[in-house]
Amino acid sequence: MEKATEEPIGKKTDAPVKGEAAIKPEFLTTKEKFHGFVDSEWRGPKGDKASENEKVEETKVTPPVEPDAKKLKLDSEESNKFVKPDGKRIRGQNKSRPHTKPTTYDEKRLCLSVLQDNRECPFGDKCHFHHDVAEYMATKPADIKESCYLYDTFGKCAFGLTCRFAKAHTTPDFKTMENAELIKACEGKTPVKNSLSKDLQNRLRKRSVSFKKSEEYLKTLSNNRDKREQQGNDDACAAEVSADQTGGDQQAATKAETQASPDKQPPVKTIGPLTDVDVIKLRPCEKKQVDFQDKLYLAPLTTCGNLPFRRVCKRFGADITCGEMAMCTNLLQGQQSEWALLKRHESEDVFGVQVEGCFPDTMTRCAELINNNTDVDFVDINSGCPIDLVYKKGGGCGLMTRTRKFEQIIKGMNYVLDVPLTVKIRTGVQEKSNIAHKLIPEMKKWGVSMITLHGRSREQRYTKLADWDYITTCSKLASPVPLFGNGDILSYEDAMKARETGVSGIMIARGALIKPWIFTEIKESRHWDISSNERLDILRDFTNFGLEHWGSDTRGVEKIRTFMLEWLSFMCRYIPVGLLERVPQKINERPPYYMGRNYLESLMASQHVGDWVRISEMLLGPVPTNFNFLPKHKANAYK
Repeated sequence: MEKATEEPIGKKTDAPVKGEAAIKPEFLTTKEKFHGFVDSEWRGPKGDKASENEKVEETKVTPPVEPDAKKLKLDSEESNKFVKPDGKRIRGQNKSRPHTKPTTYDEKRLCLSVLQDNRECPFGDKCHFHHDVAEYMATKPADIKESCYLYDTFGKCAFGLTCRFAKAHTTPDFKTMENAELIKACEGKTPVKNSLSKDLQNRLRKRSVSFKKSEEYLKTLSNNRDKREQQGNDDACAAEVSADQTGGDQQAATKAETQASPDKQPPVKTIGPLTDVDVIKLRPCEKKQVDFQDKLYLAPLTTCGNLPFRRVCKRFGADITCGEMAMCTNLLQGQQSEWALLKRHESEDVFGVQVEGCFPDTMTRCAELINNNTDVDFVDINSGCPIDLVYKKGGGCGLMTRTRKFEQIIKGMNYVLDVPLTVKIRTGVQEKSNIAHKLIPEMKKWGVSMITLHGRSREQRYTKLADWDYITTCSKLASPVPLFGNGDILSYEDAMKARETGVSGIMIARGALIKPWIFTEIKESRHWDISSNERLDILRDFTNFGLEHWGSDTRGVEKIRTFMLEWLSFMCRYIPVGLLERVPQKINERPPYYMGRNYLESLMASQHVGDWVRISEMLLGPVPTNFNFLPKHKANAYK
């Protein structure tokens, strides 16, 4: 391939623009030349393109012509939608993103009765699905590849004829083949745990699940509240007597008031284990122990932190993984989509789930539900979520300012859990008003097993660097309870500096999305100049894991594509080490327009959503004609 550096460079090679990464001048280019190169090479001759760019087999197949709306770059008028009047880029989220239903991409699906050994359809002529297999196969989208990952791995594909790789395991007379040896080898294995059973889902919907330990704890809360109210009434009476007396002894008046009602029963019985829950606690040695010291913790990432992505990070050396944030009310209602966030793969040896809520009753019941029906190593409370939907209800960061509720939630969850309880917090709510240092000593008394501190406030979001000096202060206050630091880790040098602050471990969030191999870099103390083909292999692994998790039919394939595109909106920020003028890249530095060392490296550097779709097509085939995707962050839509 002719290197992009042979083209005239249309960018100044002076000092880099503030906020942009320093890239070697020979790789810099302009926006017009970058997109012109990416577009022209993608549409170039098939043979030349494959040999020049050293692409793998999938990229040798030129996909069919795509809709103009996806192929064309935004013109000057459209591009103004993403620019403010002062010339700055729009920030924030696309909150009104279209949510495409998974069934949208299936024009007409095959009836379940046909898939299940051609049994008679109970709906007869009223059924809206295909019953003629030959007709269905004629209208079904073309297969993506000749081999099926599920069939090659497990010996059979549960999606049969609907699989987008069906040719690999379908006979000419439309029968599904099976590999008996592989099936026998996989027999008895349960690679994914914590699935929601139909029985539990029905009982949750009918509200027939028993929460015995939660009710015991909540009863003590009610009794304590009554006791406080009674104490307040007694204090008011004592004050009234004191006011009526002139020069009398206040203690004598209080004693007389107490003796005046000898038949009055105390509001709380002070005998027995059930009412002494605030005194008789489960000893730490009776709870499951987790060694958090010096571990690399993959943060719970909403949307992108799904099970296939966590599997990718585990292969690169992540020690601790955690499921995406789950709403406690949705879990208690038995919502299948919310319970999917609790699923655990067998490769996740230290795994926890993160729950969000704002009331002691729902959070305590949710903790008991998780404790009795899932296999987890710890449960994490999200008290750091900054989004309005959560914060305005009093959850997420809102808990940090509602200390009484926060205390009741932590003590209640601790009472019902047999595993450690951890908490994730921010520095505070307002930017210049840190409150974490006040909360941490209290949380130690409440019984948390580990604290994670994100070095930013809710108001700050990602506009400034994380405050690691403040994290240092808080880690000393937290001792001996482990405290993990979180914020701005994108290289092993960042991790080494973070460890010098005295934290027990490091949580990595955006750094893992931009470069999931960061865990390997930290453990091996090196900068990995990973090639574009190696990065494509990572995406291929994610695709295969996704086929296991979401399925290999059209619905599953398009779900994988959507999550891959969400991930690529972060991954495109990575700048190869060999192109940097100053190593390492900082997380707050955005890449300028640059040409990679081959076509695939340039394509992966694009911040245009259409180019991310092209990368997905290399692994998942052409997008459907009605495909639609809008990035989560406005800044990623187009620059």
